[in-house]
Amino acid sequence: MRYQTILDTVRAEVSPLVGCGRVADYIPALATVDPSRFGMALATADGTVYGVGDWQTSLSIQSISKVFSLAMALSGDDEEIWRRVGREPSGSPFNALQQLENDRGVPRNPFVNAGALVVVDHVLALTGDPTGAVLDLLRTEADNPAIDVDRQLAKSEAGNRHRNAALAHLLADYGALTHPVDVVLDQYTDLCAIAMSCRDLARAAGFLARHGLRADGSRLLSRSTAKRLNATMLTCGTYDSAGEFAYRVGLPAKSGVGGGILAVVPNRCTVAVWSPGLDESGNSCAGRAALDAFTTLTGWSVF
Repeated sequence: MRYQTILDTVRAEVSPLVGCGRVADYIPALATVDPSRFGMALATADGTVYGVGDWQTSLSIQSISKVFSLAMALSGDDEEIWRRVGREPSGSPFNALQQLENDRGVPRNPFVNAGALVVVDHVLALTGDPTGAVLDLLRTEADNPAIDVDRQLAKSEAGNRHRNAALAHLLADYGALTHPVDVVLDQYTDLCAIAMSCRDLARAAGFLARHGLRADGSRLLSRSTAKRLNATMLTCGTYDSAGEFAYRVGLPAKSGVGGGILAVVPNRCTVAVWSPGLDESGNSCAGRAALDAFTTLTGWSVF
């Protein structure tokens, strides 16, 4: 199949939707991002990358970083993290306080903000430096040593993280964190502020299409653990519209409020798409449409 032709066709099909929705203006540094940007990259299982539009422009990956921090947690101890977080869809906004209160401090899944904070706390115990560990993984798998935290954006987020701080303090109150709240929050904020392109994102996630194998053939995750991470992305990776996303796209995916979405086609490829305009759930409008068009055109989905 001609990958470049597929991407060109998808871009043409969704171009009327580019710019729809709203950028994540509650984070000042993201409020200024041009909503007319669109990029899409496909990395085959052997690491060959194809792209269209702004596919080599850096974006803020935001919650997509949660995939990689969870992978680090699972690679260190593939069961212990599941004693601290659930695996069920939330049905609530990603930063909901009431759900965490109702669940008595056990986050519904690792991709809501409360769950990601617990994962960061877990990786702190394993590595001492979650951001550094994730950056090492991203740089190696994407073959780009320049991937880094956008410090200006991290500073912007740190000044506006009141709800995440509330979640972290609530977790601490339930005894769900083992490190100081400010340390966990700083690491979480830096992870969300990582900047990288669609090209790099698609390559970095290749281990999920290769059933846990890294680019050099070494194993990051067992085949079973990679399956479970992909399954969690499918059911929980796109905020409180994961059911609608699975219905439209049919692939494991994780979105971020920077407008990026990472999707996995097991055995074949990974796809990263970026368009900053978001729907009410926080998912990229044009990005979701692009992945819908992609799976419709190729016939590739997990169903």
